[in-house]
Amino acid sequence: MPEVIIWIDADACPVREETYKVAIRHNVPVKVVANNFLRVMNHPLIERIMVTDGFDAADDHIAENCGPGHVVITSDILLADRILKAGAAGLSPKGDPWTEDNIGTAIATRAIMADLRAGAMGENIGGPKPFSHADRSKFLQSLHNLVEKQKRG
Repeated sequence: MPEVIIWIDADACPVREETYKVAIRHNVPVKVVANNFLRVMNHPLIERIMVTDGFDAADDHIAENCGPGHVVITSDILLADRILKAGAAGLSPKGDPWTEDNIGTAIATRAIMADLRAGAMGENIGGPKPFSHADRSKFLQSLHNLVEKQKRG
């Protein structure tokens, strides 16, 4: 059975502290990947990985090193697609799983929204809803369940 590892695409991740809580409870290592210096909890299970500031360097590091049994926390849809192809499980910071069933729709929606933003010519067409307490709760429960599932194989 593969080792369970949690990877965090950390530069814009609002749930690092919640991830640490779940990881420590389950005795699962966490790899926090960023191309900027981030303060991380000082704990033997938590490792900070600094990558170059090259375009998608953090995404590339995660995608090239994750695999079966691993859980990746990311809001980046294209990274989610890559980690699923590598055999890892994915979870958004709002607690929604990235799966083979929903990744195609998410990629298509991302492309449509990019086109809409490009055609808006300076108009504000809105963005995602603000991160809420309910989102944090959903994330905690989803991560706990996903780690349990990965531990069972």
